[in-house]
Amino acid sequence: MLAKFFLFRERNTNFQTESLAGLTTFLTMGYIMFVNPAILSEAGMDKQALIAVTCIISALSTILMGIFGKVPIALAPGMGLNAFFAYTLVIGKGIPWQTALGMVFLAGVAFLLLSLTGAREKFIQSIPKSLVTAIAAGIGFFLLFIGFKNMGLVVAHPATLVQLASFSPESMIGIATLMFTVWLMIANIKGALLIGIVGATLASILLGYTPMPETWISPNVDISPIAFQMDLKDALQWTYIGPIFALFFVDMFDTIGTLVACSLEAKLEKKDGSIERIRPMLLVDAAATTASGLLGTSPTTAFVESTTGITAGGKTGFTSVVTGLLFLLGLVFIPVIGIVPAYATAPSLIIVGVLMISQMKSLPFGDMEEFFPAVITIGTMVFSFQIAAGISMGFLSWGIIKMLRGKFAEIPWIMYIVMALSALNLSI
Repeated sequence: MLAKFFLFRERNTNFQTESLAGLTTFLTMGYIMFVNPAILSEAGMDKQALIAVTCIISALSTILMGIFGKVPIALAPGMGLNAFFAYTLVIGKGIPWQTALGMVFLAGVAFLLLSLTGAREKFIQSIPKSLVTAIAAGIGFFLLFIGFKNMGLVVAHPATLVQLASFSPESMIGIATLMFTVWLMIANIKGALLIGIVGATLASILLGYTPMPETWISPNVDISPIAFQMDLKDALQWTYIGPIFALFFVDMFDTIGTLVACSLEAKLEKKDGSIERIRPMLLVDAAATTASGLLGTSPTTAFVESTTGITAGGKTGFTSVVTGLLFLLGLVFIPVIGIVPAYATAPSLIIVGVLMISQMKSLPFGDMEEFFPAVITIGTMVFSFQIAAGISMGFLSWGIIKMLRGKFAEIPWIMYIVMALSALNLSI
Protein backbone atom coordinates (compact mmCIF):
# COMPACT_ATOMS: atom_id res chain seq x y z
CA MET A 1 0.00 0.00 0.00
CA LEU A 2 2.81 2.43 0.91
CA ALA A 3 4.70 1.54 -2.24
CA LYS A 4 1.62 2.19 -4.37
CA PHE A 5 0.68 5.50 -2.70
CA PHE A 6 4.18 6.93 -2.82
CA LEU A 7 4.92 5.54 -6.30
CA PHE A 8 8.01 3.54 -5.28
CA ARG A 9 8.09 1.55 -8.53
CA GLU A 10 7.51 4.56 -10.79
CA ARG A 11 10.35 6.46 -9.12
CA ASN A 12 12.66 3.47 -8.93
CA THR A 13 13.02 3.38 -5.14
CA ASN A 14 12.06 1.21 -2.16
CA PHE A 15 11.12 1.30 1.53
CA GLN A 16 14.67 0.87 2.81
CA THR A 17 16.15 3.61 0.64
CA GLU A 18 13.38 6.07 1.47
CA SER A 19 13.67 5.34 5.21
CA LEU A 20 17.44 5.87 5.18
CA ALA A 21 16.95 9.11 3.26
CA GLY A 22 14.43 10.32 5.84
CA LEU A 23 16.87 9.54 8.67
CA THR A 24 19.63 11.40 6.82
CA THR A 25 17.47 14.51 6.45
CA PHE A 26 16.55 14.39 10.14
CA LEU A 27 20.17 14.12 11.24
CA THR A 28 21.17 17.17 9.21
CA MET A 29 18.30 19.41 10.37
CA GLY A 30 17.58 18.00 13.83
CA TYR A 31 19.62 20.86 15.31
CA ILE A 32 16.53 23.07 14.91
CA MET A 33 15.00 21.35 17.96
CA PHE A 34 17.78 22.95 20.02
CA VAL A 35 18.39 26.23 18.20
CA ASN A 36 14.85 27.46 17.59
CA PRO A 37 13.83 27.34 21.29
CA ALA A 38 17.14 28.97 22.25
CA ILE A 39 16.46 31.93 19.94
CA LEU A 40 12.74 32.41 20.60
CA SER A 41 13.10 32.03 24.38
CA GLU A 42 15.05 35.31 24.31
CA ALA A 43 11.78 36.95 23.26
CA GLY A 44 10.28 35.92 26.61
CA MET A 45 8.56 32.73 25.44
CA ASP A 46 8.56 29.53 27.50
CA LYS A 47 11.50 27.37 26.40
CA GLN A 48 10.03 23.99 27.33
CA ALA A 49 6.87 24.76 25.37
CA LEU A 50 8.97 26.01 22.45
CA ILE A 51 10.84 22.71 22.28
CA ALA A 52 7.55 20.82 22.11
CA VAL A 53 6.02 23.14 19.51
CA THR A 54 9.19 23.01 17.38
CA CYS A 55 8.98 19.21 17.32
CA ILE A 56 5.23 19.20 16.66
CA ILE A 57 5.14 21.76 13.85
CA SER A 58 8.23 20.24 12.20
CA ALA A 59 6.69 16.77 12.35
CA LEU A 60 3.21 17.70 11.14
CA SER A 61 4.31 20.01 8.32
CA THR A 62 6.94 17.57 7.07
CA ILE A 63 4.51 14.63 7.11
CA LEU A 64 1.93 16.75 5.26
CA MET A 65 4.55 17.67 2.67
CA GLY A 66 5.21 13.97 2.17
CA ILE A 67 1.55 12.97 1.90
CA PHE A 68 0.09 15.89 -0.08
CA GLY A 69 3.19 17.35 -1.73
CA LYS A 70 4.57 13.85 -2.34
CA VAL A 71 8.13 15.19 -2.38
CA PRO A 72 11.16 14.43 -0.14
CA ILE A 73 11.27 17.91 1.40
CA ALA A 74 11.17 18.60 5.15
CA LEU A 75 9.92 21.71 6.95
CA ALA A 76 10.66 23.34 10.32
CA PRO A 77 10.76 26.82 11.88
CA GLY A 78 13.17 28.64 9.60
CA MET A 79 16.58 29.93 10.58
CA GLY A 80 16.65 33.66 9.99
CA LEU A 81 12.89 33.81 10.38
CA ASN A 82 13.21 32.92 14.08
CA ALA A 83 15.93 35.56 14.46
CA PHE A 84 13.71 38.12 12.72
CA PHE A 85 10.83 37.22 15.04
CA ALA A 86 12.87 37.43 18.25
CA TYR A 87 15.46 40.14 17.62
CA THR A 88 13.71 42.46 15.16
CA LEU A 89 10.02 42.25 16.03
CA VAL A 90 9.97 41.49 19.75
CA ILE A 91 13.29 42.75 21.13
CA GLY A 92 14.04 45.41 18.51
CA LYS A 93 10.60 46.97 18.02
CA GLY A 94 9.18 46.04 21.41
CA ILE A 95 6.24 44.15 19.91
CA PRO A 96 4.72 41.62 22.35
CA TRP A 97 5.46 38.06 21.24
CA GLN A 98 1.74 37.33 21.24
CA THR A 99 1.26 40.11 18.66
CA ALA A 100 4.23 38.85 16.66
CA LEU A 101 2.54 35.43 16.50
CA GLY A 102 -0.52 37.18 15.10
CA MET A 103 1.71 38.62 12.37
CA VAL A 104 2.99 35.13 11.56
CA PHE A 105 -0.61 33.94 11.25
CA LEU A 106 -1.51 36.83 8.93
CA ALA A 107 1.53 36.13 6.76
CA GLY A 108 0.45 32.49 6.53
CA VAL A 109 -3.07 33.45 5.46
CA ALA A 110 -1.63 35.78 2.81
CA PHE A 111 0.57 32.94 1.55
CA LEU A 112 -2.44 30.63 1.35
CA LEU A 113 -4.39 33.13 -0.75
CA LEU A 114 -1.44 33.81 -3.06
CA SER A 115 -0.66 30.11 -3.40
CA LEU A 116 -4.26 29.23 -4.27
CA THR A 117 -4.30 31.81 -7.06
CA GLY A 118 -0.80 31.04 -8.32
CA ALA A 119 0.24 34.65 -7.70
CA ARG A 120 2.94 33.73 -5.18
CA GLU A 121 5.35 32.41 -7.83
CA LYS A 122 4.72 35.39 -10.11
CA PHE A 123 5.08 37.84 -7.24
CA ILE A 124 8.62 36.82 -6.38
CA GLN A 125 9.67 36.89 -10.03
CA SER A 126 9.23 40.69 -9.93
CA ILE A 127 11.85 41.12 -7.20
CA PRO A 128 15.44 41.82 -8.38
CA LYS A 129 17.59 38.70 -8.01
CA SER A 130 20.43 40.78 -6.51
CA LEU A 131 18.18 41.83 -3.62
CA VAL A 132 16.94 38.29 -3.05
CA THR A 133 20.57 37.20 -2.72
CA ALA A 134 21.43 40.17 -0.51
CA ILE A 135 18.57 39.43 1.89
CA ALA A 136 19.78 35.86 2.36
CA ALA A 137 23.40 36.98 2.82
CA GLY A 138 22.38 39.77 5.20
CA ILE A 139 20.46 37.34 7.40
CA GLY A 140 23.58 35.16 7.31
CA PHE A 141 25.71 37.97 8.75
CA PHE A 142 22.93 38.62 11.27
CA LEU A 143 23.04 35.00 12.46
CA LEU A 144 26.84 35.12 12.52
CA PHE A 145 26.75 38.09 14.89
CA ILE A 146 24.16 36.44 17.15
CA GLY A 147 26.29 33.30 17.22
CA PHE A 148 29.37 35.26 18.34
CA LYS A 149 27.24 36.99 21.00
CA ASN A 150 25.72 33.76 22.33
CA MET A 151 29.16 32.17 22.43
CA GLY A 152 30.34 35.01 24.65
CA LEU A 153 32.92 36.28 22.15
CA VAL A 154 31.34 39.66 21.42
CA VAL A 155 30.15 42.08 24.12
CA ALA A 156 29.00 45.68 24.22
CA HIS A 157 31.47 48.56 24.54
CA PRO A 158 30.51 52.23 25.19
CA ALA A 159 33.08 53.66 22.77
CA THR A 160 33.38 51.12 19.97
CA LEU A 161 29.85 49.67 20.39
CA VAL A 162 31.22 46.10 20.44
CA GLN A 163 34.47 44.43 21.38
CA LEU A 164 36.05 41.00 21.71
CA ALA A 165 35.28 39.58 25.15
CA SER A 166 37.68 37.86 27.51
CA PHE A 167 37.73 34.13 26.87
CA SER A 168 35.69 32.18 29.41
CA PRO A 169 35.47 28.41 29.86
CA GLU A 170 32.04 28.49 28.23
CA SER A 171 33.26 30.41 25.20
CA MET A 172 36.19 28.01 24.86
CA ILE A 173 33.73 25.11 24.74
CA GLY A 174 31.86 27.00 22.03
CA ILE A 175 35.03 27.65 20.00
CA ALA A 176 36.14 24.03 20.28
CA THR A 177 32.66 22.90 19.20
CA LEU A 178 32.72 25.27 16.24
CA MET A 179 36.05 23.93 14.99
CA PHE A 180 34.98 20.33 15.56
CA THR A 181 31.67 20.85 13.75
CA VAL A 182 33.36 22.52 10.78
CA TRP A 183 35.77 19.59 10.59
CA LEU A 184 32.82 17.18 10.57
CA MET A 185 31.19 19.12 7.75
CA ILE A 186 34.37 19.19 5.69
CA ALA A 187 34.59 15.42 6.19
CA ASN A 188 30.96 15.13 4.96
CA ILE A 189 29.78 13.57 8.23
CA LYS A 190 25.97 13.45 8.35
CA GLY A 191 24.40 15.32 11.25
CA ALA A 192 27.48 17.48 11.93
CA LEU A 193 25.51 20.34 13.53
CA LEU A 194 23.50 17.96 15.71
CA ILE A 195 26.66 16.11 16.77
CA GLY A 196 28.30 19.42 17.66
CA ILE A 197 25.40 20.53 19.86
CA VAL A 198 25.25 17.19 21.69
CA GLY A 199 29.03 17.13 22.12
CA ALA A 200 29.18 20.66 23.52
CA THR A 201 26.36 19.92 25.96
CA LEU A 202 28.05 16.74 27.19
CA ALA A 203 31.34 18.61 27.64
CA SER A 204 29.54 21.36 29.57
CA ILE A 205 27.90 18.77 31.85
CA LEU A 206 31.18 16.92 32.49
CA LEU A 207 32.96 20.18 33.32
CA GLY A 208 30.20 21.23 35.70
CA TYR A 209 28.89 24.25 33.78
CA THR A 210 25.52 22.69 32.94
CA PRO A 211 23.41 20.67 35.41
CA MET A 212 22.13 17.23 34.56
CA PRO A 213 18.44 17.10 33.64
CA GLU A 214 16.14 16.22 36.53
CA THR A 215 14.53 13.60 34.31
CA TRP A 216 15.52 12.22 30.93
CA ILE A 217 12.07 11.49 29.53
CA SER A 218 8.97 13.67 29.81
CA PRO A 219 5.61 11.88 29.82
CA ASN A 220 3.75 15.21 29.70
CA VAL A 221 3.88 17.73 26.86
CA ASP A 222 2.55 21.18 27.74
CA ILE A 223 2.39 23.77 24.96
CA SER A 224 -0.28 25.92 26.65
CA PRO A 225 2.14 28.75 27.62
CA ILE A 226 2.52 29.70 23.93
CA ALA A 227 -0.06 27.77 21.89
CA PHE A 228 -3.16 29.76 20.82
CA GLN A 229 -1.78 32.83 22.58
CA MET A 230 -1.50 35.00 19.47
CA ASP A 231 -3.02 38.47 19.61
CA LEU A 232 -4.56 38.85 16.16
CA LYS A 233 -6.45 42.02 17.02
CA ASP A 234 -3.29 43.88 18.03
CA ALA A 235 -1.41 42.54 14.99
CA LEU A 236 -4.00 44.17 12.70
CA GLN A 237 -2.94 47.71 13.71
CA TRP A 238 -1.94 49.79 10.69
CA THR A 239 1.35 50.71 12.39
CA TYR A 240 2.40 47.06 12.00
CA ILE A 241 1.98 47.01 8.22
CA GLY A 242 5.73 47.54 7.74
CA PRO A 243 6.88 44.68 10.01
CA ILE A 244 4.26 42.32 8.55
CA PHE A 245 5.45 43.25 5.07
CA ALA A 246 9.06 42.49 6.03
CA LEU A 247 8.10 39.16 7.64
CA PHE A 248 6.10 38.30 4.53
CA PHE A 249 9.05 38.96 2.24
CA VAL A 250 11.68 37.19 4.32
CA ASP A 251 9.50 34.08 4.53
CA MET A 252 8.58 34.21 0.84
CA PHE A 253 12.18 34.44 -0.36
CA ASP A 254 13.31 31.72 2.02
CA THR A 255 10.57 29.33 0.96
CA ILE A 256 10.70 29.81 -2.80
CA GLY A 257 14.49 29.62 -2.92
CA THR A 258 14.63 26.47 -0.82
CA LEU A 259 11.79 24.69 -2.63
CA VAL A 260 13.36 25.40 -6.00
CA ALA A 261 16.81 24.23 -4.84
CA CYS A 262 15.42 21.01 -3.35
CA SER A 263 13.17 20.37 -6.35
CA LEU A 264 16.08 20.72 -8.77
CA GLU A 265 18.14 18.31 -6.64
CA ALA A 266 15.21 15.87 -6.72
CA LYS A 267 14.97 16.31 -10.53
CA LEU A 268 11.42 17.67 -10.37
CA GLU A 269 12.02 20.28 -13.05
CA LYS A 270 9.81 19.99 -16.14
CA LYS A 271 10.96 20.54 -19.73
CA ASP A 272 9.49 24.05 -19.73
CA GLY A 273 11.55 24.99 -16.66
CA SER A 274 8.64 24.88 -14.20
CA ILE A 275 8.70 22.78 -11.02
CA GLU A 276 6.57 19.66 -10.75
CA ARG A 277 3.99 19.81 -7.92
CA ILE A 278 5.03 23.35 -6.91
CA ARG A 279 1.40 24.35 -6.14
CA PRO A 280 0.76 21.66 -3.45
CA MET A 281 4.23 22.32 -2.02
CA LEU A 282 3.45 26.02 -1.63
CA LEU A 283 0.04 25.25 -0.12
CA VAL A 284 1.57 22.96 2.53
CA ASP A 285 4.20 25.60 3.29
CA ALA A 286 1.53 28.29 3.65
CA ALA A 287 -0.56 26.08 5.92
CA ALA A 288 2.54 25.39 8.03
CA THR A 289 3.23 29.11 8.51
CA THR A 290 -0.41 29.72 9.47
CA ALA A 291 -0.25 26.85 11.98
CA SER A 292 3.01 28.28 13.37
CA GLY A 293 1.20 31.41 14.48
CA LEU A 294 -1.50 29.32 16.13
CA LEU A 295 0.84 26.91 17.91
CA GLY A 296 3.34 29.55 19.01
CA THR A 297 6.51 29.71 16.92
CA SER A 298 8.12 31.67 14.11
CA PRO A 299 7.23 30.80 10.47
CA THR A 300 7.81 27.24 9.33
CA THR A 301 9.48 26.80 5.97
CA ALA A 302 11.22 24.25 3.76
CA PHE A 303 14.76 23.32 4.82
CA VAL A 304 17.58 23.15 2.30
CA GLU A 305 19.03 20.32 4.42
CA SER A 306 16.41 18.18 2.67
CA THR A 307 18.90 17.89 -0.19
CA THR A 308 21.01 15.56 1.98
CA GLY A 309 18.14 13.06 2.10
CA ILE A 310 17.58 13.47 -1.62
CA THR A 311 21.27 12.80 -2.24
CA ALA A 312 20.94 9.69 -0.06
CA GLY A 313 18.32 8.36 -2.48
CA GLY A 314 15.06 9.94 -1.32
CA LYS A 315 12.69 10.33 -4.26
CA THR A 316 9.19 10.26 -2.77
CA GLY A 317 7.10 11.79 -0.01
CA PHE A 318 7.79 8.79 2.20
CA THR A 319 11.22 10.28 2.91
CA SER A 320 9.45 13.28 4.44
CA VAL A 321 7.07 11.08 6.42
CA VAL A 322 10.03 9.28 8.04
CA THR A 323 11.71 12.60 8.87
CA GLY A 324 8.49 13.90 10.41
CA LEU A 325 8.02 10.83 12.58
CA LEU A 326 11.56 11.19 13.90
CA PHE A 327 10.79 14.78 14.94
CA LEU A 328 7.93 13.43 17.04
CA LEU A 329 10.49 11.46 19.05
CA GLY A 330 11.92 14.77 20.22
CA LEU A 331 8.80 15.26 22.36
CA VAL A 332 9.95 12.45 24.61
CA PHE A 333 13.29 14.11 25.35
CA ILE A 334 12.17 17.67 26.11
CA PRO A 335 13.97 17.76 29.53
CA VAL A 336 17.27 16.81 27.85
CA ILE A 337 16.88 19.35 25.04
CA GLY A 338 15.97 22.01 27.59
CA ILE A 339 19.35 21.95 29.37
CA VAL A 340 21.35 22.76 26.21
CA PRO A 341 23.21 26.06 26.87
CA ALA A 342 23.29 28.95 24.39
CA TYR A 343 27.02 28.54 23.70
CA ALA A 344 26.35 24.95 22.58
CA THR A 345 23.93 26.09 19.86
CA ALA A 346 25.96 29.20 18.93
CA PRO A 347 28.32 27.26 16.59
CA SER A 348 25.31 26.11 14.57
CA LEU A 349 24.15 29.71 14.21
CA ILE A 350 27.60 30.71 12.98
CA ILE A 351 27.84 27.86 10.48
CA VAL A 352 24.33 28.41 9.10
CA GLY A 353 25.19 32.10 8.83
CA VAL A 354 28.36 31.31 6.88
CA LEU A 355 26.44 29.06 4.50
CA MET A 356 23.92 31.85 3.85
CA ILE A 357 26.69 34.42 3.38
CA SER A 358 28.23 32.21 0.69
CA GLN A 359 25.36 33.20 -1.60
CA MET A 360 27.11 36.55 -2.07
CA LYS A 361 29.20 34.89 -4.77
CA SER A 362 26.28 35.33 -7.16
CA LEU A 363 26.05 39.10 -6.62
CA PRO A 364 26.95 41.30 -9.63
CA PHE A 365 30.09 42.84 -8.13
CA GLY A 366 30.92 44.76 -11.30
CA ASP A 367 27.47 46.33 -11.67
CA MET A 368 27.17 49.18 -9.16
CA GLU A 369 23.54 49.71 -10.07
CA GLU A 370 22.69 46.30 -8.64
CA PHE A 371 25.59 45.78 -6.24
CA PHE A 372 25.15 49.02 -4.25
CA PRO A 373 21.54 48.29 -3.14
CA ALA A 374 22.64 44.76 -2.23
CA VAL A 375 25.40 46.07 0.04
CA ILE A 376 23.02 48.62 1.56
CA THR A 377 20.63 45.75 2.35
CA ILE A 378 23.31 43.68 4.04
CA GLY A 379 24.97 46.59 5.86
CA THR A 380 21.72 47.99 7.25
CA MET A 381 20.64 44.58 8.52
CA VAL A 382 23.86 44.00 10.41
CA PHE A 383 24.68 47.49 11.71
CA SER A 384 21.11 48.42 12.70
CA PHE A 385 20.40 44.90 14.02
CA GLN A 386 17.10 45.03 12.13
CA ILE A 387 16.38 42.66 9.26
CA ALA A 388 13.26 44.61 8.26
CA ALA A 389 15.20 47.87 7.98
CA GLY A 390 17.76 46.21 5.72
CA ILE A 391 15.10 44.86 3.39
CA SER A 392 13.36 48.25 3.20
CA MET A 393 16.58 50.18 2.59
CA GLY A 394 17.57 47.74 -0.14
CA PHE A 395 14.28 48.03 -2.02
CA LEU A 396 14.23 51.81 -1.76
CA SER A 397 17.85 52.33 -2.85
CA TRP A 398 17.36 49.96 -5.81
CA GLY A 399 14.24 51.79 -6.98
CA ILE A 400 15.66 55.29 -6.47
CA ILE A 401 18.81 54.47 -8.45
CA LYS A 402 16.70 53.08 -11.31
CA MET A 403 14.52 56.21 -11.34
CA LEU A 404 17.51 58.58 -11.19
CA ARG A 405 18.89 56.82 -14.26
CA GLY A 406 15.56 57.14 -16.02
CA LYS A 407 15.03 53.37 -16.20
CA PHE A 408 11.37 53.44 -15.21
CA ALA A 409 10.55 50.66 -17.67
CA GLU A 410 12.85 48.29 -15.73
CA ILE A 411 10.85 48.73 -12.53
CA PRO A 412 7.96 46.20 -12.36
CA TRP A 413 4.71 47.78 -11.21
CA ILE A 414 4.69 45.66 -8.09
CA MET A 415 8.05 47.14 -7.05
CA TYR A 416 6.41 50.56 -6.68
CA ILE A 417 4.08 49.01 -4.10
CA VAL A 418 7.03 47.35 -2.40
CA MET A 419 8.94 50.65 -2.31
CA ALA A 420 5.94 52.42 -0.80
CA LEU A 421 5.65 49.77 1.91
CA SER A 422 9.40 50.01 2.52
CA ALA A 423 9.15 53.76 3.04
CA LEU A 424 6.21 53.21 5.39
CA ASN A 425 8.17 50.61 7.37
CA LEU A 426 11.13 52.99 7.84
CA SER A 427 8.91 55.91 8.83
CA ILE A 428 6.96 54.09 11.55
